[in-house]
Amino acid sequence: MTYTADDVLRVAKRLNNARRNYLLINPLQGKHLPTKPSAALEMMNALGKKVAGNFSSARLVIGFAETATAIGAVVAKNLSDDCFYLQTTRENFAGEFVEFLEEHSHAPEQKLYAENLSELINQTPEIIFVDDELSTGRTLLNIVRQLKNNFPTLNEKKICAASIINRLSADNLAALAAENISCVYLVKLEQKSFDVENILVEAASEIISRHKNFSIYEMNFSTDTRRGVKIGEYFNQCTASGKFIVDMLKRENISGEILILGTEEFMLPAIIIGSNLEAEKFSVRTQSTTRSPIGICNKKNYPIREGFKLRSFYDATRTTYIYNLKFYDAAIIVTNAENFSAGLEDLIAALNVHGVGKIIKCIAF
Repeated sequence: MTYTADDVLRVAKRLNNARRNYLLINPLQGKHLPTKPSAALEMMNALGKKVAGNFSSARLVIGFAETATAIGAVVAKNLSDDCFYLQTTRENFAGEFVEFLEEHSHAPEQKLYAENLSELINQTPEIIFVDDELSTGRTLLNIVRQLKNNFPTLNEKKICAASIINRLSADNLAALAAENISCVYLVKLEQKSFDVENILVEAASEIISRHKNFSIYEMNFSTDTRRGVKIGEYFNQCTASGKFIVDMLKRENISGEILILGTEEFMLPAIIIGSNLEAEKFSVRTQSTTRSPIGICNKKNYPIREGFKLRSFYDATRTTYIYNLKFYDAAIIVTNAENFSAGLEDLIAALNVHGVGKIIKCIAF
């Protein structure tokens, strides 16, 4: 399938971000907006096939958090089940990291787990970096230059910058080429700013009442893309989780329209689980909570029409968001967070506003 800007691009207004006041939203990505899991995977696989056609020897893929974590994993799967997939992260946990900046982001500090990275770089002739959108290439250059300082053998490798949308200028492309970086993408757009200054927006709503009416199921999900995984093993666990939830829904006689919700960087499992449900003829949408503060507006064609502020599943002192919820017969929350009670309470309250009939929490451990 050939994709166009109409397929993959919506523009919203960021809140409280002086670096860039607009946000590009992909309606097929399964992040900020609910989408069919099959549509998300079709788009991601389209990029993965293009990457595999140009960089078939790559055995290391690095995806940028948080919005490209799922895209990066699907790109890696198109290369080989043995391909190693590693995502950047903003979460804190023990280990050795390479730190860098995503300068235009609401949360600019990112890091990459580096304990086995030297060996991984040495074992592959080509390395793929994946983002949902490339506007200037600064974030990519920041991490590549930092990695080259830490791991000099990276200078000998071919590097691919893969993205759904590419807005790089000729100067940007030349800067990447100087670092031996080539681009693969689905949609090429000109580099420009989007005029959102005159759009009147509101902040997402605060959660007022909280309820705890939900069921909890535990899934065996030991792989962690923040520390790196063999992508075949990761997909196998996602698929097994999908089968587990299909069986659970049938056992509890749940039908109708179902929402599969991921949490922040933990996106792909929700999408794969949703695709398993679609294969069993369930009506499914998927999306994930996000750290992006986006303005709410009822203006025609504006993409974000409702939102709620939530305490993060990963850090109760941090604010996250969920956008464009509606009524579903059931919602399934999929997370790998360890201390999630505050975030769970808030997300359930947001779902209750829309009268969601049944809420199920699935913990990956």
